[in-house]
Amino acid sequence: MGMFFSCPFLYFIGGVIINNNQQTNRRNQEELVNEDIRFKEMLVIGQDGSKFGVITRTEALQHAAEAGLDLVVVSAESKPPVAKIMDYKKFKYDQKKKQKEAKKNQHVTVVKEVQLSPVIDKHDLETKANLARKFIEKTNRVKVSLRFRGRMIAHQDLGFKVMQDFADQLADVAQIDSAPKLDGKQLFMTLAPKKDK
Repeated sequence: MGMFFSCPFLYFIGGVIINNNQQTNRRNQEELVNEDIRFKEMLVIGQDGSKFGVITRTEALQHAAEAGLDLVVVSAESKPPVAKIMDYKKFKYDQKKKQKEAKKNQHVTVVKEVQLSPVIDKHDLETKANLARKFIEKTNRVKVSLRFRGRMIAHQDLGFKVMQDFADQLADVAQIDSAPKLDGKQLFMTLAPKKDK
């Protein structure tokens, strides 16, 4: 059973120390709006960018109320803290909209792998190329690997030819991102979607 000690700043729960002060600071930074602001004085900026200077919390709240807006702390770490008079709901809405837009425009590059053999027949090579084409069309990169087994390593030229034939079949949609390279008993090559000219 975990021990529990309470003091103004720390909790000790089951062997884990939680700094209550840090938790409070984190929570307060997210909620420093209007009546939740506890700073006695702050540098206040108006909605239009004009500065009211360093004024008391009461005065700042009064200015915000007169403008029909909210008082929001934008930099709690500054000395003195900086607050701005703004429409907080609109500010939060705009922030969410920007985050959504950024997420939508963000593209995660996925690398898919296709394995070949130095003695792959023509039909199998076409099948693998068609699979790679699907990956490329979804804007993924394709890592092509080819393993030499046993004495096949003596015929590296066959492996390089297979890699070139494979890349040629995809030349309309893909470009070679990293040329075939031998690593131990394996050849590696990376294809990427063709860049629009």
